[in-house]
Formats: sequence, structure tokens, C-alpha cells
Amino acid sequence: MIETVGQATWAHSLKSLRPGGRVVVSGATSGQVPPAELNRVFFLQLQVIGSTMGTRGQLERLARFLDKTGVRPPIDRVLPLRDAREGFAAMADGDLFGKIVFTP
Repeated sequence: MIETVGQATWAHSLKSLRPGGRVVVSGATSGQVPPAELNRVFFLQLQVIGSTMGTRGQLERLARFLDKTGVRPPIDRVLPLRDAREGFAAMADGDLFGKIVFTP
């Protein structure tokens, strides 16, 4: 499982793992201090691994792949920057599916 959201989805991410499962954390959009749920981690022998996006070469390959295939992340909504509070509230509440894009 790949976890990029953080605090808002952490418990769900851990619960989705089978015993011995692994979650790779590469972001914390909704907060960086989720409950650790250490009992779940050690009783089920879960692995929590931190990772950055990748190397520059991997980013270049990803950009070529996206260009070639047209694959794009889902966009939940596009909001002007003046409505950023609305977007962040949606993220905090988990009331979205996909990215929120802020425009000038």
C-alpha cells in the first residue's frame, strides 16, 4: 500500500494491510502526526517504510510515460486560491476523490 495523505487516512491504510503487510509513506498532505497504532503494527508485524518521490531519472521516465499514455491523476475540484480554506477543509474532512488544484 502507498500512503501519501497522512493523518486523515492513516488508520484506514493500516487496517487495509494483511498480517506482515507493508505501507510505504511518501507524503503527509493532511497532517504529519497520525496516531501510531503501535499495537496493530507489532501484533500484525506490519512494515512502515518512508520514501521520497525518487531520483531525477525516475521523474524523467515518469514524465515520458505520462506524455506517452496520457495518464493523469484524478482531479476532484479546481478552486481559486482565495477559496483555499474550502479545499483544505475538504482534505481534512476526507471529502474528496483525487487532487484539489488551486489556481491564481
